[in-house]
Amino acid sequence: MLDTKFGFPPAAASPAPNPKRRRRRGGDGEAEADMREEAVERLRGVVRDSVGKHLYTSAIFLADKVAAATGDPADVYMLAQALFLGRHYRRALHVLNNDRLLRDLRFRFLAAKCLEELKEWHQCLMMLGDAKVDEHGNLLDQDDGSDIYFDKDAEDHEINIKSAICFLRGKAYEALDNRDLARQWYKAAVKVDPLCYEALECLVDNYMLTCEEESELLSSLKFGKEDGWLSAFYTCLIKKHEKEHVVEAKFKELERQSCSISSSSSGQMMKNNIDVLACKAEYYHQSGEYQKCFELTSVLLERDPFHLKCTLVHLAAAMELGHSNDLYLLSCNLVKDYPQKAISWFAVGCYYYCIKKYDQARRYFCKATGLDGTFPPAWIGTGIAYAAQEEGDQAMAAFRTAARLFPGCHLPTLYMGMQYVRMHNFKLAEQFFMQAKSICPSDPLIYNELGVVAYNMKEYQNAVQWFELTLEHTSSSVNEMWEPTLVNLGHALRKLKKYQKAIPYYEKALAFPTKTLSAFSGLAYTYQLMDNFEDAITYYHKALWLKPDDQFCTEMLTSALESSCQSTARRK
Repeated sequence: MLDTKFGFPPAAASPAPNPKRRRRRGGDGEAEADMREEAVERLRGVVRDSVGKHLYTSAIFLADKVAAATGDPADVYMLAQALFLGRHYRRALHVLNNDRLLRDLRFRFLAAKCLEELKEWHQCLMMLGDAKVDEHGNLLDQDDGSDIYFDKDAEDHEINIKSAICFLRGKAYEALDNRDLARQWYKAAVKVDPLCYEALECLVDNYMLTCEEESELLSSLKFGKEDGWLSAFYTCLIKKHEKEHVVEAKFKELERQSCSISSSSSGQMMKNNIDVLACKAEYYHQSGEYQKCFELTSVLLERDPFHLKCTLVHLAAAMELGHSNDLYLLSCNLVKDYPQKAISWFAVGCYYYCIKKYDQARRYFCKATGLDGTFPPAWIGTGIAYAAQEEGDQAMAAFRTAARLFPGCHLPTLYMGMQYVRMHNFKLAEQFFMQAKSICPSDPLIYNELGVVAYNMKEYQNAVQWFELTLEHTSSSVNEMWEPTLVNLGHALRKLKKYQKAIPYYEKALAFPTKTLSAFSGLAYTYQLMDNFEDAITYYHKALWLKPDDQFCTEMLTSALESSCQSTARRK
């Protein structure tokens, strides 16, 4: 059985002395053998303790003596593990380079880990051996029995070694830019053992799967009876833009399932867990509830200032809210603490984007992509910064790269469609929006953009349908993020001469604190078309209060005043 702290096999794996030889030696010989065994066992304990205290040189020195004294495979593994932890990868690889030892999956995996640290990816794959997997992550090769595993007893309470090997294959293929095979091996790792969270994290964070593929993968996982909480957490993790009541139900199910591992019967441990609350904050951000998201992430970062997933959501919310001071302080701290991480320079780029210095923002977003080419927000930020400077070709290049690297992320495709809308190429824009819809059919922003395309193509009935679908797909009650959708829907209904239906949407848009010129002028013009000149004049005045030099409102106000005077004269 493995030592649960450090992964060292215990001494029990060594063969027991021959009892016949022990009888021939007599009492003194038997006592001496026992003393030698006690001394070796004591040294093994000191090695484990040295690793626990991070005294790797001491651990290597003593483990080498134990392995030399016994020749036991478990002691050789302990030496190789100490060498690996001490970053002596070449020496560890040399110790493990034995045909008999490499028949054990654990030894082979450790040797492959050494090659991973040395960035020798092809040799790493060769060390792991030949294997095949289908596009759904199912292993195709059958175990022929040639591999042995010295530690069978530990399989029930550790991550399956084959899952770890699948994950390492995925990392190797990703490093070699073969993202299709990397995705398949990551899926295989999670399927072999759902406890291999790292594999699922790579799939989700690197947007390797579409929403449908994520759901299919989750439904195919075989969780243990005691792992209901893990299944519920994964469900919360892969959610996208779902209805508020659906998401809340998922979090409540997670709290209920967490009772199996929590001493509290109410599941408070999981309810207040930072990973769980970070998932909830991400949901708030996707729903457009930026203030609620920012408040939650602020509390979480006070508890754990170095939780990078939460930090990323906090950055996004702060940028949406225009909190430049918070962005400045956070980016300074990140650059100081993590100068080699992409998120630190991405934070600097967010700050410059927030204060509208797009050239500097682009520069730091590009630096983030240079440090980590698989960091999705940096690529998207680069494209948005180029777009803000009206540099459409460079923006499209960044979005195309992001779409290629992250096939499960619909945002690059969506932003490419927006660029084509800006260029008035509505047919091509529609194609990109439909492609984004196939990746993530639950994002309401896609339907809004499809409505904008239909409106510009004068297909007003289609525009109404797309805008109504946008409002149906919003995760919670419509907030001010969707004010443009309400105004656009009012415009489309007005074009169809459905004035009575258009008015409520304009009024809903004006109920938000962000009262826009478009909403006032649209409502005023609708009233004017209905010959309700008094209300039209009232709303034209409100529109002109926002923008006194607006030509359309000025001309239409004059027309409404004239029509009102003529109507009054006729009545008299």
